[in-house]
Amino acid sequence: MPLFSSCDCCIGRRQFLAGGLAAATALPARRVFAQAPAVRRPRRIDVHHHFLPPRYMKEEHERINFGHDSVPLEKLLSWSPQQSLEIMDQNGIETAIASVTTPGVWFGDVAAARRLSRMWNDYAAEAIRDHPGRYGLFAVVAPPDIEGSLKEIEYALDTLKADGIGLLSSYDGKYLGDPVFAPVFAELNRRNAVVYVHPTAAACCGSVIPGVIPQAIEFPFDTTRTITSLLVNGTLVKSPNVHFIFSHGGGVTPMLAGRMSEVLGHRPGAAENMPSGVLGELRKLYYDTANAGRPAQLAAVRAMAPMSHILFGTDYPFVKVAAGIEDLQQNELSPPDREAIDRGNALALLPRLKA
Repeated sequence: MPLFSSCDCCIGRRQFLAGGLAAATALPARRVFAQAPAVRRPRRIDVHHHFLPPRYMKEEHERINFGHDSVPLEKLLSWSPQQSLEIMDQNGIETAIASVTTPGVWFGDVAAARRLSRMWNDYAAEAIRDHPGRYGLFAVVAPPDIEGSLKEIEYALDTLKADGIGLLSSYDGKYLGDPVFAPVFAELNRRNAVVYVHPTAAACCGSVIPGVIPQAIEFPFDTTRTITSLLVNGTLVKSPNVHFIFSHGGGVTPMLAGRMSEVLGHRPGAAENMPSGVLGELRKLYYDTANAGRPAQLAAVRAMAPMSHILFGTDYPFVKVAAGIEDLQQNELSPPDREAIDRGNALALLPRLKA
């Protein structure tokens, strides 16, 4: 007996296949073929994103040595928010927090510092208004000018609604824990402010090794020096409401944390100035991933800081954003941890961005 009969109660193989195909074409595609899950585009928040306002660059570029041979001066002078947005869109960055880069606005002239601070902050605030949801602001101030800094903090946080204040790691050879800056930190503490700290070339160490730009080695050490200054002078314990973010994974701090704990923890006044111990105080700080996203670097940061205190950063426009993201993606991170670094931790720290 043939396997397929031509009786009325049966259908032939060809008829079966033909009928099945016809039915398939009549069904919606989603019921026939399982669709691949949609790729969720990252919505990163970049906390290390520099603005180069045209007036600032025009006035100050001759005495600003950016030291980045990979970025031609012509490109820096022609910077615009449109260029920034293009890079952000290409790399899944939803929001970037604008900040000033070294050498900031302090050149020893009080009047000039006040004028440059206001010009820089107003420019950034205008970009925020022009591009809703795309930018935040770490407003620039010049701490050596205490009176001017206090006025600019008030203007930036109350009028411009800035997300925080941006500082450099040192000014005129003084690190942030120096008592001269105490009034500035007292006000920032009163306001529960977020303080973003970017390194600079210290007065002592601009060119320790001839031919080596300070960005290569001195910047990471200047960050670590200012963290040490904040620790040993008790600024951190006196400013419990200030949320500090340090660039580049805290410089070389992750590698020196154990050594710092052993040495600094035995200094006179250590128990008073560092009640949680050196390592405990370091865990309270936040660190961004700019130039610190490679597996070995990030592993050191993660050993020092809780996952909730690691923030995504790029160092745009001085570093290739895509390369930094690629470095970060080489790390073995769970999806929740990757999401936390990319976005979640910044939202927890800067709740305004949720809107």
